[in-house]
Amino acid sequence: MADTKEVVQDSGKRPQSVRVVLLALMIAMMLAMLDNMIVGTAMPTIVGELGGLEHLSWVVTSYTLATAASTPIWGKLGDMYGRKGAFLTSIAIFLAGSALSGMAQDMGQLIGFRAVQGLGAGGLMVGVMAIIGDLVPPRERGKYQGLMAGVMALAMIGGPLVGGTITDHWGWRWAFYINLPLGVVALAAVGAVLHLPKKASKARIDYIGAALLTVGITSIVLVTTWGGTEYAWTSARIMELTGIGVAALVGFLFWETRAAEPIMPLHIFRSRNFTLMSVIGFITGFVMFGAVLFLPLYQQSVQGASATNSGLLLLPMLGAMLVVSMIAGRVTTNTGRYKLFPVAGGVLMVAGLYLLSLMDTGTSRLTSGLYMAVLGAGMGFLMQITMLVAQNSVELKDMGVASSSTTLFRTLGSSFGVAIMGALFNHRVQDVMAERAGALGSRMTEQSAQLDAASLAKLPEAARDAYQHAVSSGTHGAFLLGSIVAVIALVASVFVKEVPLKGAGPQKTEGKDAAERQAPVGEAV
Repeated sequence: MADTKEVVQDSGKRPQSVRVVLLALMIAMMLAMLDNMIVGTAMPTIVGELGGLEHLSWVVTSYTLATAASTPIWGKLGDMYGRKGAFLTSIAIFLAGSALSGMAQDMGQLIGFRAVQGLGAGGLMVGVMAIIGDLVPPRERGKYQGLMAGVMALAMIGGPLVGGTITDHWGWRWAFYINLPLGVVALAAVGAVLHLPKKASKARIDYIGAALLTVGITSIVLVTTWGGTEYAWTSARIMELTGIGVAALVGFLFWETRAAEPIMPLHIFRSRNFTLMSVIGFITGFVMFGAVLFLPLYQQSVQGASATNSGLLLLPMLGAMLVVSMIAGRVTTNTGRYKLFPVAGGVLMVAGLYLLSLMDTGTSRLTSGLYMAVLGAGMGFLMQITMLVAQNSVELKDMGVASSSTTLFRTLGSSFGVAIMGALFNHRVQDVMAERAGALGSRMTEQSAQLDAASLAKLPEAARDAYQHAVSSGTHGAFLLGSIVAVIALVASVFVKEVPLKGAGPQKTEGKDAAERQAPVGEAV
């Protein structure tokens, strides 16, 4: 903890610098989370200008693949060569990708430049978490949970609104250019005021491990992205990708036991708490992104809500998540106890998903809002606690790989959640449409089970009623599956061992020196 102590003492001399660093970290975190939501709103306009509708999905897929594949590599580079340099490099790559994406002249260029942007984005979230892990002892880190949850909620609510406004008034290219001023502020602030000890590792980068892990992650993400949409789940292409992914990951595990400086040291999984947090993080990602995908669809198709304000539709869930995360963080800091929160989060997540599965065509917005709040409260207990406990379970030298591994499992969970819940949703919608609307219903959903508001408004009343029942049935199946999967997170949380958090709490400072070391970080927010 020597380098952590040095940073804290330095922040005592310059508390304003710590505030600037934290602000810059939150801006970088927002850039990583906000981008896809802004770009998603602008996609119809982009396709209208650049063409290439058949390659539309790759604009998102290329970004997601690059982000997922580079996440563990950024974490390891930070551990080996210094957190600050790796973080600044990731910001620079992200901004370069944003600028190039804004200048793209055809869909092929845009897809390639989005991959560059995704490479940088892989280091943004990991860098934020690992640097906070360096700056703030785990016992004090709970204070910042609300701040991070707030950034997440703001990105999810504001993304579609900001994307729509920018596209309508400035043009779709500014959906990418808007990253530049914010990123430059973060780059300048971190470069000027963040002071972390420099590292000069003599070990070589684990290129073989990085390559095997990249191939494995890429194959998994492509399977979950293409399965059931571009290709049938039993098609040769999906089977090939599955085989390649499994072989690459098995080879990765074998190689990591022999590498001098493994890209993801397997010894971190010897900690029971770290392994359990990885499982809980995977399930949380599975559930959360499935909910974010299907709740607005249900509210627009069945409850008649406006698509323009789709981010606001999630406010009950995100608001509850923010409030609960702040409370859990404050209690963790004051008491040092956290075992209750994963258990409570698991219970509420299972309950919230089950309640959401009960929604039908007659469910009011108030009722669905209350159900969403229950789910949001569950995720509020889990979202930041998983990272906190994971970081507390490893040595400081492994902070980067711990942060990147936890982030990676959450990302993979979201890919699986969207794919599996989406496949179940589409299957139920198509079945119910065939039952209620016959051949017309089958034709309506043969291309896609998700109809936009304009297409829905043009349907005959009987067909529209059938589609609303179909969407209701589809969301029932998706959320019921989610509640069953969430039981795994609940069981895992029961086995979490409450290991004391590193760093003195406000009630246990030892002497004047300890009090002085803790005070500046407390003043930083």
